[in-house]
Amino acid sequence: MKAYLFLALAIASELFGTSMLKASAGFSKLYPSIGTIVGFGVAFYSLSLALNQIPLGVAYAIWSGVGTAVTAVIGIVIWKETASVTTVAGLALIIAGVVILNLKGAAHG
Repeated sequence: MKAYLFLALAIASELFGTSMLKASAGFSKLYPSIGTIVGFGVAFYSLSLALNQIPLGVAYAIWSGVGTAVTAVIGIVIWKETASVTTVAGLALIIAGVVILNLKGAAHG
């Protein structure tokens, strides 16, 4: 269970780092640039701790899938990026994939 808390922290930190990356305007703004470095540093460290107990394929699929889906939502809500039917369908497929991987993982261990 502790490993999944590290994975959640990795996801949250990656989301923060990615948001700061957008705000950094190509690393031309100091504080968002620092936020990017800190966010990704914490994300990778937390992911490495999660990998002590969660299989690599499952952890990475959850990390990247949830990160991608929530990043797209952040882009739409915060950065006012446009969403299409294709975007929503893609996000739904990502979420379905993460759920399926977790069901498989729960059934096998």
